[in-house]
Amino acid sequence: MTKKERYTNVINWFLENMPVAETELHYTNPYELLIAVILSAQCTDKRVNMVTPALFLDFPTPESLANTTPEVVFEYIKSISFPNNKAKHLVGMAKMLVEKFDSDVPEEMKDLTQLPGVGRKTANVIRSVVYDKPAMAVDTHVFRVSNRIGLTNNSKTPLETEKELVKNIPSQYIATAHHWLILHGRYVCQARKPKCEECGLKLYCKYFIKKHKASTKS
Repeated sequence: MTKKERYTNVINWFLENMPVAETELHYTNPYELLIAVILSAQCTDKRVNMVTPALFLDFPTPESLANTTPEVVFEYIKSISFPNNKAKHLVGMAKMLVEKFDSDVPEEMKDLTQLPGVGRKTANVIRSVVYDKPAMAVDTHVFRVSNRIGLTNNSKTPLETEKELVKNIPSQYIATAHHWLILHGRYVCQARKPKCEECGLKLYCKYFIKKHKASTKS
């Protein structure tokens, strides 16, 4: 199977079996999504969704968050991973939104990555979800699943993975493909015990084919 054929088969399977794929983070506007994505780094969406309602209620605008302190924010997010750093990032992010971007969440990579707590992955989530850009955010799930299936050639970094996926996925599917791969990694192609037997992609997956050949030989 060529790489082009693999991509075609994988995309067609997702289009048929997961036509709607969206973030599992809860939010109502770009500002709230930005907060949620910053909090989600090395933390589950489920945990983030538990703490954000109170945070959003008490700090509904960038101005309100900019005018508080990291110590206050910490009390809202202390059950999240790395709460001290994230509290500082959230207040710093809000201050920059107010001072530099008229309280609007920017859409360009160079602007987003100026914000405290916002790296390339977070920026690409905002660009794809909020602004419908053909941006591929690569988290641990996307990185793992892409390599296992064979969509990437053993990429060593998230940026390598991002570039290869963007190169090979038609632009109209890139934003959705980010969610396809995340959800597949979260519920099927899990890190320790991938559920290969129930996976609809196994016929196109390098990992499964190699595993199946090995078990047949033994």
